[in-house]
Amino acid sequence: MSALTLTPGNVSLADLESIYRAERPVRIDRAAQAAIDLAAERVAKAARGDEAVYGVNTGFGKLASVKIAAEDTETLQRNLILSHCCGVGEALDRTATRLMMVLKLLSLGRGASGVRFVVLKLIEDCLEKGVTPVIPSQGSVGASGDLAPLAHMTAVLIGEGEAEFGGERMSGRDALQKAGLTPVVLGPKEGLGLINGTQFSTACALIALFDAWRLAEATLVTASLSTDAIMGSTAPLLPEIHDLRGHRGQIEVARVMRSVMENSEIRESHREGDTRVQDPYCIRCQPQVAGACIDLLRMAATTLEIEANAATDNPLVLIEADRIVSGGNFHAEPVAFAADQIALAIAELGAIAQRRVALMVDPTLSFDLPPFLAKDPGLNSGMMIAEVTTAALMSENKHLANPCSTDSTPTSANQEDHVSMAAHGARRLARMNANLSHILGVELLCAIEGIEHRAPLKTSPALQTVISELRRDVPKLEKDRYLAPDLEKAAELVRTRALVSAVSQTHMIELGDAHAAG
Repeated sequence: MSALTLTPGNVSLADLESIYRAERPVRIDRAAQAAIDLAAERVAKAARGDEAVYGVNTGFGKLASVKIAAEDTETLQRNLILSHCCGVGEALDRTATRLMMVLKLLSLGRGASGVRFVVLKLIEDCLEKGVTPVIPSQGSVGASGDLAPLAHMTAVLIGEGEAEFGGERMSGRDALQKAGLTPVVLGPKEGLGLINGTQFSTACALIALFDAWRLAEATLVTASLSTDAIMGSTAPLLPEIHDLRGHRGQIEVARVMRSVMENSEIRESHREGDTRVQDPYCIRCQPQVAGACIDLLRMAATTLEIEANAATDNPLVLIEADRIVSGGNFHAEPVAFAADQIALAIAELGAIAQRRVALMVDPTLSFDLPPFLAKDPGLNSGMMIAEVTTAALMSENKHLANPCSTDSTPTSANQEDHVSMAAHGARRLARMNANLSHILGVELLCAIEGIEHRAPLKTSPALQTVISELRRDVPKLEKDRYLAPDLEKAAELVRTRALVSAVSQTHMIELGDAHAAG
């Protein structure tokens, strides 16, 4: 696969999602090298001088007042990396680690870090050759940067730590050697430039955004199926209602649901003579709730796209001003807020979907569907406990959605006295997305069972394609059976965008671009 050329400061989320999903190698646009070289030269000059410059010829954090001799510069940077390799917990998965490495390339590529181009080239080569550092997933508080995770990444570049290569886990030095690469000796400030930054938190948050967007799309399909399963009204989808409010996501959700439900025999069968006046909120308010979630995801997308292109190192080299200045771009507060926004959206998409599942299995509310969607209820329990599972997952996501950004604790002898907690704020999102995919998978199973109970009436042609997609692998529930594989298969269809692809064969879903700012 050819490498994708990236221009630091101008990389789209669409590019980053492609890199993440396809594990594409990348290279920095060589037009950026001049600025990178100038910044590195400025740092080298400072290292030779007498003036104390943080991280160049001083200690770190609370030890910044300690002056370091020029002959100890290389030792200083090496010690920084080794001492900061304090991560614990299970390793970050390979695709997330690779995305983190790409984000670090983009940050260094802005030409404000003072890291030599040879270091960026080694990261590029690791991505191309498949040398992936083993990154423990716990240990960062999101300021001053994701120090421990990025130290584990950098350790491999200097021939230390652990890496995966060719499907095997080995020492960083062995991985580089097997790939035909040579460890780098870090120069002035380079260790600091590599570990200061928000790339771990941002990578985890971006992956969660990409997956949450897919689930948000899927929920429009499952909600449409559920609406037909309980013979719900499509009047709440009328465009005039949503235009009067004006929220972009709400307008889009209603439009998509109108489109995919068009020409449903089930819907047409009860336009007249239906004694129900209004459907429950989980049916009637899907555009308002899912639309708000989509808008929230877009807000997070805007923040994360900016952060992915940012220089988040400290200190920064200001070439035009000929200064090396300490600041705080490593503080991941924007990422923490974005992660909390994504968490809220995931939790609410699951909350309303779970209520639709509960509606379909309840014979007093489902408009004549059998209890728990079971054939011969009593002898069979049908989807009874599948609904309970969704309740458990919904509740877990509600708990996980509590904000992380409002937490802080002083670290590093009170020098770093306010931190973002962006790292675990972003990490928890993978678990939340997994929970949501299973909630939507159960909704998919229940809704299709419900629609098939309405035979000979059929749902819309678009939704019939979704039913056909599921029925390739999951047969009708004629009697109780071991259900766990069915739940997993349905969740997989939700996660992989198969539902949206099936619907798009007849109706193009145009939710707008998750990567758009407005």
